[in-house]
Amino acid sequence: MINCDPRIEAYMEAVESGEIRTSKDVKALVKHVRHCFETEDIYVDQEQLTNYLGLTRYFPYKEVFPWQQFVIGLHDCTYWKKDRTPRWSDLFCLIGRGAGKDGTIALESVALCSPYNGIREYDVDICANNEDQALRPVKDIVAAFEQPKNEKKLKRHFYWTTVKVVGLATKSTIVGRTNNPAGKDGLRSGMVVFNEIHQYKNYENIDVFTTGLGKKDHPRRSYYTTQGDVREGPLDDLIGTSEAILFQGEADNGLLPFICRLDSKEEVHDETNWEKANPSLPYLPTLMNEIRKEYKEWVKHPERLSAFMTKRMNIPDGSCEIKVCDYEVIKKTNRPIPELEGRICTCGIDFSKITDMVSVNLHFREGNMRYDLSHSWICLQSKDLHRIKAPWKEWVKRELLETIDDVEIHPDIVVEYIQNQMEYYSIKAMAIDDFRYALLSNELRTIGFDAKTYKNLKLVRPSDIMRVAPIIDSCFANDYFIWGDNPVLRWATNNTKLVRYGRKPGKQDDADIGNFVYAKIEAKSRKTDPFMALVASMTVEENIPYVQNVTMPDLGVYTY
Repeated sequence: MINCDPRIEAYMEAVESGEIRTSKDVKALVKHVRHCFETEDIYVDQEQLTNYLGLTRYFPYKEVFPWQQFVIGLHDCTYWKKDRTPRWSDLFCLIGRGAGKDGTIALESVALCSPYNGIREYDVDICANNEDQALRPVKDIVAAFEQPKNEKKLKRHFYWTTVKVVGLATKSTIVGRTNNPAGKDGLRSGMVVFNEIHQYKNYENIDVFTTGLGKKDHPRRSYYTTQGDVREGPLDDLIGTSEAILFQGEADNGLLPFICRLDSKEEVHDETNWEKANPSLPYLPTLMNEIRKEYKEWVKHPERLSAFMTKRMNIPDGSCEIKVCDYEVIKKTNRPIPELEGRICTCGIDFSKITDMVSVNLHFREGNMRYDLSHSWICLQSKDLHRIKAPWKEWVKRELLETIDDVEIHPDIVVEYIQNQMEYYSIKAMAIDDFRYALLSNELRTIGFDAKTYKNLKLVRPSDIMRVAPIIDSCFANDYFIWGDNPVLRWATNNTKLVRYGRKPGKQDDADIGNFVYAKIEAKSRKTDPFMALVASMTVEENIPYVQNVTMPDLGVYTY
C-alpha cells in the first residue's frame, strides 16, 4: 500500500494471515481499507500518529494495543491529499466489555485537544445516557494527569477539574455530557463521542449533539459501544449500514466500521474465538480469567447471565427466554412486498389494553410465501409509553404507527382502518383473541364480521396458537415471511418468547407435551401486539387459496 503506516499495515497483515483471530466484519474492513489505500489519493500522517500514540506515556497503560493503533491511525490521522480533510471522519467501534473502550476514548480525546492536532478550540464532547458513562473517560484522563510523575509537567499544557479538561495551547475542552438535548444547540464541537450508543432509542439526542459539527475544521464522530437490548434503534442502523459497506459494496461515506463480535453463537464454546469480540484479550490475562469464570457460570445458568453473550461476545442473547427466533432471521423479513391489491387475505387484531397499543395485520399467502401488512396505534396517555425502548416517534413519521391522544384507542378508529383496507384487499376471515372480542364486536359487525351470525370471525384460543406455532417456526426457518421494511413488526417479534402450555409452576415435567404459546419477554416496555396480530391472522390462514390467480386471461371482445 502507498502512503500507509507500518503500524496499520502490521495489524492488517496479522488479520489477513490469521495471526490475530478476528470477526468476518474486521476481515472485510481490512480488505476495504487496503482497497482504499490502493485506489484513493490518501495518506497517513505518520508523525502525527506517533505523537498521538506517544501520549500513552501519561496514562497507566502498558502499551497501545494493535487494534487501537489501527483505529486511531485511520480515524484521526488519515487524510485526503487534495485538501487534508479526514478520510474516515466517523468511527463505529463495536467492542466487547473490558476491551478498553473508555481508555481509548480518553487517549483519542487528549490527542485531538493537544498541539499535535493544532486546531484551536477543537472541543471533544463525550455524550452518554447517564453521567457516569459520560464522565468516565474524563475521570480517566484526570486520574492519569494527577499521577505524581505527570502532574507538574502536564499542568503547563492542560487545565483540569473533575468534570472537564482544557488544552491550554489550543483552548480545546474535553467535557462529558449526559444524554439530554436541552441547552446543547450552542455546541461547537470538533468531535462528538457517543459512549454506549446501544442505549439510544432514537436519533433525537444524537441529532442535537451532531448539529454543532462543522463549525470547526476536521469534524469527527466516534460511536463506541457494546451490544445491547434495544432493537431497531440507532445501533441496529449503524450495524446495518456497516454491513452494507463491508459486504455489499456500498460507499462508506467516511464511516470506519470496526465491529468485533463472534461470527456465530456456537463459537463461544471455543475460548480462542473470544478475541473476535474483544481484541484486547490476548494482552489482558486477568480479564481472560474472569471471562472464563463467567463462561462457566453462563453455561450452567444462562437465564441469570444473559449479559455474558450480549456484552462480552456482542451477540444479542435470548438464552434466558425461548425466543420466537434469532433476530438475524427476523431481519431477513425485510424484503420488498409484491403488489397485493385485489388479493385474498386474512385479518388479525391484537391488543393487551385498548388504552395502550392496538395492532392489525393483513396476512397474504402465495404458495409457501407469506406477506404481511402490519399497522398499529399507540395511546399517548398510556402509562407504559415512557418505558418503551424503541424509536416509536420515528415509526410515526414513517406512518407505520399512529398516535392517539385520548384516554383510549377507540374501536371506531381500528374498524375504519380495516374498512378502508377492504377497498383494496379481499378480507375473507378475521381473528381476534377470545377475551378481546367484546370490545370490538359491535363495530366489527357493522363492516360484516361476526363470530355467530356471519361466522367469518374466529375467536382465538390457546389451542389455535399451539396449532399455528409450528407453521410460524417453519416460515422463519425457510425465510417464507416477507414484511417489507417494517421495524415495528420486527421489534414486536423480537419481544416475544415461546412458553410451554399446560406446565404447572414448579412442576417441570408436569403436562409437558411439547406445545407452545407466545408471551411477552418483558411486560411493560416490550410490546408484542403487532406480532400477535400476525399470529391471529395465521390461525385462519386456511381461508386463503394456496395459489391465487390474479391475472385474467385476455379473451378478446365478442359481439352478438
